[in-house]
Amino acid sequence: MNINMDAGSIAWLLTASALVLFMTPGLAFFYGGLVRAKNVLNLMMQCFMIMGLVSITWVLWGYSIAFGPSIGGFVGNPITHLGLDGIIGAEAQSFAMFQMMFAIITPALIVGAVADRFKFSTLIVFVALWSTLVYSPIAHWVWASGGWLFEMGALDFAGGTVVHISSGFSALIAAILVGKRSGKLESFKPHNIPYVLLGTGILWFGWFGFNAGSSLAADGIAVNAFLVTNTSAAAGALMMMFLSMRESGKPSAVMTATGAVAGLVAITPASGFVGPVAAILIGAGVGLVSWFCIKIKNQRGWDDSLDVWAVHGMGGLWGAIATGLFASAAYGVGVDGLFSGGSFSVVTTQIIASVASIAYAGIVTFVLLKILDSTLGLRVDSKDEQAGMDISVHAEEAYN
Repeated sequence: MNINMDAGSIAWLLTASALVLFMTPGLAFFYGGLVRAKNVLNLMMQCFMIMGLVSITWVLWGYSIAFGPSIGGFVGNPITHLGLDGIIGAEAQSFAMFQMMFAIITPALIVGAVADRFKFSTLIVFVALWSTLVYSPIAHWVWASGGWLFEMGALDFAGGTVVHISSGFSALIAAILVGKRSGKLESFKPHNIPYVLLGTGILWFGWFGFNAGSSLAADGIAVNAFLVTNTSAAAGALMMMFLSMRESGKPSAVMTATGAVAGLVAITPASGFVGPVAAILIGAGVGLVSWFCIKIKNQRGWDDSLDVWAVHGMGGLWGAIATGLFASAAYGVGVDGLFSGGSFSVVTTQIIASVASIAYAGIVTFVLLKILDSTLGLRVDSKDEQAGMDISVHAEEAYN
């Protein structure tokens, strides 16, 4: 990929890469606070394991599959940049590094759906396969020159389809296949809400690199992406806070934090394409979408432990469609969405990209998990689950 960047843009992209990497420890705190005390270390270790594993697979073959010369618009040639061969120079290497951080956090999002019960050893294999067979191909479709959705004109500035739809719907499949946690629902309360708020703050902070960094330049598009990212997060947080007050009469810290993350998710695909007023509508809208999807999940009995599908899957879906509605050429995309005087075809393209990502990620995830279940097993045994994953898997405790 040929990228021309000045020294300031390279410095910004390296900074943004560090911010995005910091999001994964932030996710570890966010998820870790939501699980029971006996499982917090295991959940955090899953995130840190993924940081190490995907860093290596991305260098060896993941980048080449995502951004190598296109093979039929579906995948990049996995051999062309094997071991980052040919990726030389500040521009190319900084881009590869920035994209690595996206590849790391995406499968980490999935672990929240299967918290408290998924085998650590099986997760290692699943993440390596999922990152290779799901994440990298979808990244190629949407972001690489020659990718079929890229050529169709799909708009995904920073990962609504590539990151959040792919992980969110894969998470729902995983939660259903691995089965419900043992015990009563009322016992699955967050053990450390300050961890949840700390993790939310780190994610909010890191997301500025996630979205503003996707401009690949220190320019006006990056500044606008920064602005609308903060605006949407604020709107999502307030919407879920008010919804929790409406339901119980008291503002929930957990739901406020969840709303902020949902707002960050929804603005991700739109962040380079919309202005601040649209960001308020997108953030408030996703607060409603994710709130009601959590209710639907509970009604249907899906034990997506930490609401990954409702926040990331459905939040990403709303964000992708909202991009088609609110995109404006005034913010640098060169295309107007439906509400900016553009054609409905922009929305149609967003729907096609979303449906294709959901179908592909869902089917491949289902097949992978079925194979792993029949070979390695997906779930820890009941005694280990009862004792807690920290002791049974790691022989360590978060709290002594």
